[in-house]
Amino acid sequence: MNRLTRDIGYIDLRFQDQSEVIAAAVLHSSFGAAIVDPGPAVTLETLGSELRRHGIAVSDIRTILLTHIHFDHAGATGAIVNENPGVTVYVHVAGIRHMADPARLIASARQIWGDELETLWGEFKAVPETNLRGLTGGERIRIGERELEVAYTPGHARHHVSYFDHDSGIAFVGDTAGIRVGPSPYVLPPTPPPDLDLAAWQTSVEAIERWRADTLFLTHFGPHTDTVNHMRAFVDHLAELAEIARRIVAQESREEGLSHFTVAVSKLLRQRLPETTVRHYEDAAPIRLCWLGLERYWRNQGVGGAA
Repeated sequence: MNRLTRDIGYIDLRFQDQSEVIAAAVLHSSFGAAIVDPGPAVTLETLGSELRRHGIAVSDIRTILLTHIHFDHAGATGAIVNENPGVTVYVHVAGIRHMADPARLIASARQIWGDELETLWGEFKAVPETNLRGLTGGERIRIGERELEVAYTPGHARHHVSYFDHDSGIAFVGDTAGIRVGPSPYVLPPTPPPDLDLAAWQTSVEAIERWRADTLFLTHFGPHTDTVNHMRAFVDHLAELAEIARRIVAQESREEGLSHFTVAVSKLLRQRLPETTVRHYEDAAPIRLCWLGLERYWRNQGVGGAA
């Protein structure tokens, strides 16, 4: 487990045997353990083995804090609760029904991933409603000796929240501050369907910036301490991708749009990142999904006709 502070660390879940794609944050001390975004069910074995290697059993987990309910962040939650029924799961109120009964969530994901769904992500098990606690933003959650502030941070997803630990200065921001691997200054905005909202995302960025965090912890991937420059880069790159997609939606047919967007974004990534790093970004935010979210957004805005 990589350390952020004495009692906050994170685990590289090695999604698809690839390092630096998905990270789960772990808060641990005398109260037991809390996990921010335990990742997909397919990486449960890695999560469990890394926790055990640091003396943390599943029975020690007291709390799971979900930034949102996408498979790569929340998919392992139900399996953990099945093994340890005492776990309390915090999630935005819009995500509660999907965590309690994930049938619609799974059906929606299957439209994107098809027969690969279970192979890629594993089984998304239900969480009993008695274990779920709904968030709307503005709450303060006591985790042992720590108190985390909650902010509602939609844009990437309407059920997205972020958490801030004032004591350590760490903000756990899920996908709201994008994807960034290692020291590279490039921050890739993940823009999947169905509820991408660029205006809401800007408001969420401002909420995170008000925290003046010392460290941004990204699920994809890990901690970054140059927080001001990071957020500026994220805003610039979100605007850049959105404009590329807007022009394509306005000018191209739907059949050509994905191809042209893929070529443009692949070129952009390879201009700014070493080839060995590009795959990390594309695994965390497949270009096809970025296109589908942006295309839907712009068509809903009246660009190129209705969605």
